[in-house]
Amino acid sequence: FPQLDGEILRRWSLLSYPSLVKELCSLFIGPELIPRDDLDGLINRAFSRFRHQDVVRLSRLAQGLNVLELWHGVTRAFKDLSLSCTAQFLQYFLEKRQKHVTVVVGTSGDTGSAAIESVREAENVDIVVLLPKGRCSRTQELQMTTVLKDNVHVFGVEGNSDELDAPIKAVLADAAFVEKHGLLSLNSLNWSRVLVQMAHYFFAYFRCAPSLDVCPLPTVEVVVPTGAGGNLAALPGAALRLPPQPSSRRWSWLPG
Repeated sequence: FPQLDGEILRRWSLLSYPSLVKELCSLFIGPELIPRDDLDGLINRAFSRFRHQDVVRLSRLAQGLNVLELWHGVTRAFKDLSLSCTAQFLQYFLEKRQKHVTVVVGTSGDTGSAAIESVREAENVDIVVLLPKGRCSRTQELQMTTVLKDNVHVFGVEGNSDELDAPIKAVLADAAFVEKHGLLSLNSLNWSRVLVQMAHYFFAYFRCAPSLDVCPLPTVEVVVPTGAGGNLAALPGAALRLPPQPSSRRWSWLPG
């Protein structure tokens, strides 16, 4: 896992959200996979449809409370942030390898619409979204069912989102079937989503921590409203700590 020293953290603390995502992704996506100029271009393109110029904004409230605004994407779901990047990475590799895939997504509402928007213009991707009939909000349902693109296929299914996850997991576990039909998922288990979501916690920490020049680092409490906990998977990965040697200025990236 990458190592971050105090100087890197101080430099990162001054970055915009898109620049922070670029630095973070470059730790795990080496130039042999995506050259840095290409990586920066993909991330810029991913965030080009966000309504706020900073993409993500920290709103400061009374009594030391803050709200990290993650809802400035096309569908107004926080998942726009990670899925927009993931789709750009996916399309990049598919074009280089001249391949086509079919993305299978189960949703309780926000994942489906965010996934659709992320790949609606992708020539190398078809997306199949399964939504639980009558269990999504009217807005979310319309976001998914009104995208009239040839590569977008939306189906209503019986049961709740947990129940429809079971057949999706079973299909993706069939390696031969996946290989034959070129299947993959953009649900929370996709590593790229976890990677990009780590930036949320870095960005929030840098904006809330009073100083990075103290040892140990100050504590910031994070409260995440969540359903299945997919976003929380990024939090342990973004945790930082000092090693046991008190004189060391080196920080460790902890695996999630």
